Amino acid sequence: MDIMITSAPIGSLRQRMLQDMKLRGLGAHTQQDYIRHVRSFAAFLGRPPDTASAEDLRRFQLDQHRRAVGPATINAAVSALRFLFTMTLKRPEIALGLSVIRCEPKLRDVLSVEEAARLIEAAPGIKYKAAFSVAYGAGLRVCEVTHLKVGDIDSKRMIIRVEQGKGRKDRNAMLSPHLPDAR
Repeated sequence: MDIMITSAPIGSLRQRMLQDMKLRGLGAHTQQDYIRHVRSFAAFLGRPPDTASAEDLRRFQLDQHRRAVGPATINAAVSALRFLFTMTLKRPEIALGLSVIRCEPKLRDVLSVEEAARLIEAAPGIKYKAAFSVAYGAGLRVCEVTHLKVGDIDSKRMIIRVEQGKGRKDRNAMLSPHLPDAR
């Protein structure tokens, strides 16, 4: 099997990868992260990433472990490099040796009712108090709260319609019974 190795300028490879990511609907932040990880791999190699071998990828992962890079960063780099070699360069066999790291999920810190009340009271204005109250009461992300419109709140059914939330997915969130009356 002949493997075609191109040594196209980094700019055109980057442009092609950006086009491929856009075609597959990857978000802007994911695209930035993938480009950053491929750039890091290219810096490690000292040459264009399209000239890399499976052994180069293995050495890169070993170097990440040696530098004590966190599991989330290693896994993000694996995803970026898999995308590069599988989708953009059409050389999936190169990426077969990439290994993801298992990471233990961490429980997030949740504010107590008293802590949330203090945070809401410390807000500088009614707009911020409302945003903090909705975020805490319905469990919304910051981005979801900032994109809310008045029409998204259905106080009769006690739900909040979240459009294009994380992963660009729509969902309904429960409206806290205390929110419609809060002032």
